[in-house]
Amino acid sequence: MSKLYVDADACPVKSEAEKVATRLKVPMFLVSNGGLRLSPNPLVEVVIVPEGPDVADMWIAERAGVGDVVITTDIPLAAKCIEAGAAVLKPNGEELTARNIGNVLATRDLMADLRAADPFRQGAGRPFSKQDRANFLNALDRVLGAALRK
Repeated sequence: MSKLYVDADACPVKSEAEKVATRLKVPMFLVSNGGLRLSPNPLVEVVIVPEGPDVADMWIAERAGVGDVVITTDIPLAAKCIEAGAAVLKPNGEELTARNIGNVLATRDLMADLRAADPFRQGAGRPFSKQDRANFLNALDRVLGAALRK
């Protein structure tokens, strides 16, 4: 059975993910270091992991596998989940796959190097938009539906 894992710290689409998971009757895990409200939804489990670097990521990476869907902006976590056979979506609806994760990792590393070399280059990108939210909903419907059909 497919499961939906959400790297919930600072994830802007938790409620949208819950709506899709509920409609498709898929168990959902909101994984965080804390600060999340418990959901009354029986399909949603809030997982609070201990403080520490990448503890939530490790929890997800240890469990996600074939047929599962992971929502994260963390590129190294996405790479681990893809390697394990899970589908991965960013909150803007962009799908990360075995075909594109290498380029995404390389770009992430390059941008980290550029920011380290130039302390004035600290842009956070563009703000999250309504279109990003709509793209996410469409992508999650498609990807989670495909996972359930397998």
